[in-house]
Amino acid sequence: MDDQQTVDEALYPQAVLNTVYQQVQQAENFTECLEEIEPYLLAFLQCERITIYQKVHGERNIVSYFKTGDVPMKIELPIGPGSIAGFTAMSRQPVCITDAYDEEELQSIHEELRFNSSFDMQSGFLTGAVIAVPILYADTLLGVLQAMNCIETQSGRFAQEHIDRAAMLAKIFAKRLRTDLRSTQGPYEYLVAKGIVSTEQLEELEALSQHTNASVGHLLVTEVGLTPDEVGASLEHYYQVPFIKYDPEMEFDRALVENLNRNYLVRNLWLPIGGDTDRALILTDDPNDADKIMEIQGVLNAASYEFYVAIREDILRFLGIDIIDLAPIDDEEEEAPEVNLEDLVGQLEQEASSSDRAEFKPTELVDENAAVVVKLVNKLLADAIGAGASDIHIEPSKGRAPAVVRVRVDGVCRKILDVPSSHVRAVVARIKVMSNLDITETRLPQDGKMGVRLYNTSYELRVATIATVNGESAVLRILAAGDAMPLADLNLAPRNEENVRRLLEHPHGNFLVVGPTGSGKTTTLHALLGEINTPDKKIWTIEDPVEITQPGLQQVQVNSRINFDFARGLRAFLRADPDVILIGEMRDYETAHAGVEASLTGHLVFSTLHTNSAPETITRLLDMGLDPISFADALIGVLAQRLVRTLCKECKEAYQPDENEIKILMRGYGEDAFAELGIDVENLTLYRAGGCEKCGNMGYKGRTGIHELMVATSAIKSLVARGGKVAEIRELAIKEGMRTLFQDGIYKIINGQLDLKQVRTVTVEYD
Repeated sequence: MDDQQTVDEALYPQAVLNTVYQQVQQAENFTECLEEIEPYLLAFLQCERITIYQKVHGERNIVSYFKTGDVPMKIELPIGPGSIAGFTAMSRQPVCITDAYDEEELQSIHEELRFNSSFDMQSGFLTGAVIAVPILYADTLLGVLQAMNCIETQSGRFAQEHIDRAAMLAKIFAKRLRTDLRSTQGPYEYLVAKGIVSTEQLEELEALSQHTNASVGHLLVTEVGLTPDEVGASLEHYYQVPFIKYDPEMEFDRALVENLNRNYLVRNLWLPIGGDTDRALILTDDPNDADKIMEIQGVLNAASYEFYVAIREDILRFLGIDIIDLAPIDDEEEEAPEVNLEDLVGQLEQEASSSDRAEFKPTELVDENAAVVVKLVNKLLADAIGAGASDIHIEPSKGRAPAVVRVRVDGVCRKILDVPSSHVRAVVARIKVMSNLDITETRLPQDGKMGVRLYNTSYELRVATIATVNGESAVLRILAAGDAMPLADLNLAPRNEENVRRLLEHPHGNFLVVGPTGSGKTTTLHALLGEINTPDKKIWTIEDPVEITQPGLQQVQVNSRINFDFARGLRAFLRADPDVILIGEMRDYETAHAGVEASLTGHLVFSTLHTNSAPETITRLLDMGLDPISFADALIGVLAQRLVRTLCKECKEAYQPDENEIKILMRGYGEDAFAELGIDVENLTLYRAGGCEKCGNMGYKGRTGIHELMVATSAIKSLVARGGKVAEIRELAIKEGMRTLFQDGIYKIINGQLDLKQVRTVTVEYD
């Protein structure tokens, strides 16, 4: 646009926002106003195109209200995951897309999320990066603001700054759309504005609602004498969806709820009243509850949704519950402090003890969405994340013995609570619901994932359920989205760090990071990529899952549902002009062979294997069937590693080791090599575990890595090409300067980071 540059220079950015605000508030015609301030909008968001969608009163779709560019056609989208704007309207959450045509990226946000490219085909405009933010007023959806293709960044991607700016514009537009749509600020503000009830009456009813099981809407009918239609009109103005009152003659397709737990619907106050897999009609007491909407979508998995609002008690009547008496709520319970895990388990035990033991059937499924079970699972996840746990294990026991819940912190499992046997199936079922798994299937293993947010941080949990002889067990692996760790923070020994940096200068070859599950291989790989992630290098990664993200990397996630594995992704990468490739794991011959071939054709390839040491990696790959000569030619280095619990810095105790302990360290490191450490054994100070509040009186806090780096020298390559044995490769590598995992552990013991007990738990001493 001709005058966009002028706008940038004169007003960008704060004055642009002020100008937009003034113009929008003062304009008589909102559409004409948007056309006049189009240059300011594009300049403020630094984008090529903007579309504003409006949620039309009583409709299930969002409709384009304003579009920049020469796009005459009207865009109408269902509220649902079938489009980016539709998903934003459904979730009420901002969405930031790097490439709208990248199906993997879309599915990483939501499995059903799609981009409708037909509008690009009709307009000739090519959509790349997209941000979409909901336009909300008092939690009511009024529309969606969508921006396409950032012109401020070299990559064309939008940053958090652009999302924040879009949210500012959405707030401005919400106030204006609220007026145009006649939306109210509260569910019953319309009644006050019309003089039907007074503010004082409404406050009294709200106070009464706090001490009874009745909703304000129900009290307006029973205590004030309003008709359901009068209350419904107020709800319609606030929620901007149609109102449905209770009608005993109303019929809806009962087949829609056959697979849904009735108690679950009662607890969550929603009901499917019609539709099919393409469009679901949902009756709920709060169409603004984004969490409930996302849960409904996860349960029904329809393409789009049409919401209706009803008084809470009317939904219960539709579900077959008659509202006869409204018992008061215990004031003490209302004011009780936040419960902990033990309190919740105590409530479960009371429920179990109050049931008729004689008639209890072990196969009976307690409602997985009962209030206490939901609170217990949520509290369990929050406490585990807060404690820095990497895994949660829910383990049923034999008979009526309580199930054990353990968490793994710093690599060590510890028990945190028992769950009554009567409710463990409900806890596992609740986790399966959150992970979109089949709760009716309890015999076969299932894998899924869920997303949670805590302390403004998003976490992804990988969930695995396996049937045991005592019942269904669940393991949840907690993956925190994070940035790459600097190479300097990996705690590599000086020689290892120097050699790693030298190997990263290679233009091509295979660099492997090996170790067992949970040994920090992904963290190390991304630290290595961070060192070479410069604008002149094109880097592709295929991972399962993508745990760490870095700007400048093209990252892809494995998707077994569509048969997209490491080998298939690697073949695609080779057609995308890469300089560097990261393969999450060389699981099979096809992937390993493709990785070797990629390195031989001029690419630097990083990958991982589950092996115990660097020399063993060689024989493992050769056993897969790799050609020894080609593999030897491609290999540049192997880094084996383990994570070891570190001594707590606050309470570790210094001591002078005795002669026997010094001999153990010298023998473990090698008496000939021990001198290289430059240690005065007569004045050697070591440290042992103490115990304080910060480490939970364990004496250990946090973990660090111990490493074993084998550089592929000419001699090593020659031995590999000849098919040398593990012992031969290890002996030659040590002779050329490699230090084993155990030796690296001793080096860090002497430096006061570890003790011998922890080193011996993760590695072995070679003779």
